[in-house]
Amino acid sequence: TMDMPPMGRIEEGRVIEGVFDGQQMVGADGKTYTIAPNYASKSKLVEGDMLKLTVTPRGSFIYKQVGPIERSRVIGSLGFDQTTEEYYVTSETRRWNVIKASVTYFKGEAGDEAVILIPKDAPSKWAAVENILKRNVV
Repeated sequence: TMDMPPMGRIEEGRVIEGVFDGQQMVGADGKTYTIAPNYASKSKLVEGDMLKLTVTPRGSFIYKQVGPIERSRVIGSLGFDQTTEEYYVTSETRRWNVIKASVTYFKGEAGDEAVILIPKDAPSKWAAVENILKRNVV
């Protein structure tokens, strides 16, 4: 006989733990899992944050931040790369990529000042946008 779950029984969702890499979650299983840019922006996820992903029986993904990494706040200048059509923030000699959804949420434009969150004790390629200060238009 085949092992079939009894009718009407809802299978428990799978839970995968992982690390946010700036754009998506890299699971403990080595696979990458897509995170909606709006969620990553709204939650101000920072590269290195520990996440828990629950895949529901219906196949929807529910993320929960379980271990936020220590953050530093940096003020930099918002830039836009015409080639990749991606935004970035520079401060002194450093540069971070930022999620486009975060920039558009704050209606940011190249030349604006951006307040970003980065991992305190680790180098990172990505930053979370905390706020954008509009350039004074004269």
